[in-house]
Amino acid sequence: MRAARLIKMVLLLQGRPSMTAAELARELEVSERTVARDVLSLSEAGVPVYADRGRAGGYRLVGGYRTRLTGLGRSEAEALFLSGVPSALREMGLADAASAARLKVSAALLPELRDAATGAAQRFHLDAPGWYQEPETPALLPEIADAVWDDRRVTARYLRKDTEVERELEPYGLVLKAGVWYLAARAQGDYRVYRVDRFTAVTSAATPAESETAAGATDDADGRFSRDGAFDLPAFWAERAAQFARSILREEVVVRLSSRGALQLPYVTERAAAHEALARARAAGGPDEQGRLTVTLAVESAEVAFGQLLALGPEGEILAPSGLRERFASAARRTAALYAEADGTPNGPDGPDAGEP
Repeated sequence: MRAARLIKMVLLLQGRPSMTAAELARELEVSERTVARDVLSLSEAGVPVYADRGRAGGYRLVGGYRTRLTGLGRSEAEALFLSGVPSALREMGLADAASAARLKVSAALLPELRDAATGAAQRFHLDAPGWYQEPETPALLPEIADAVWDDRRVTARYLRKDTEVERELEPYGLVLKAGVWYLAARAQGDYRVYRVDRFTAVTSAATPAESETAAGATDDADGRFSRDGAFDLPAFWAERAAQFARSILREEVVVRLSSRGALQLPYVTERAAAHEALARARAAGGPDEQGRLTVTLAVESAEVAFGQLLALGPEGEILAPSGLRERFASAARRTAALYAEADGTPNGPDGPDAGEP
């Protein structure tokens, strides 16, 4: 345990100019006193850790010291080879670079660990696209990926509904969601999300070689932008995804649920909306005397709600809007008539030919 912590400390210091005792203690989940003892142990072992005194002080490695990857254990090596998403790397045009990196890491590993790549690939695979759809790689994805890696501005033409618009973008990051690529970019000072398959043209800003010959070149004439260090792509995406999910839920339905129906609701409709509706209903008084819970659920539309909530069967009763309730009642009558017919019972006035076609 302590040996692993010492290795982690060296790797942390190797990746940063310096770190305070408090920062190391937080990363290693130990006390600052333990950090001081570990630093002393590393120094005694020949690792050149230097302590800077004073308020702005901390610990740093001197002499360009670098540790070797041969300190990786089997589980660490296997996890490293799992970190890539082969299909995503291929679509961004990075498959060759990733392959070369894996070969270099494999060569640096101890001989008994060099099967880690094969072992991990045989046991785990990430299939990003959703079911029932054939994934297509957007034609302009490699160009956009290059701009993202290089922090280079682009001029892009983008389809918005039936209109093509042109935008000057600072591409910050790419997200692969259920087989669809999205670009997070800054435009006119705001961060926005674009579907990559809707770009019709992308032109990168001038390359360094081109900008050198340009008249009146400025400091950013190479087309690069200054990335906001506070930008957090996972957090930004999570927030925008939640906003999008809320934005499409424009209507409400009132549903009376059995205890089983309450458990099923998050699995048949938008999960966050279902949990919010259930929480509000429980806080407002909970189930009635029959053990049923009445919830007001945000939905995309009555049409979508019909398809989703029909899966609840008798565990959910639509109370409002009235038009949706009538549609569920008609569906229930027609379903009952089908089963009555199968049992040999004559069809009544609400048989399969009644109600909706």
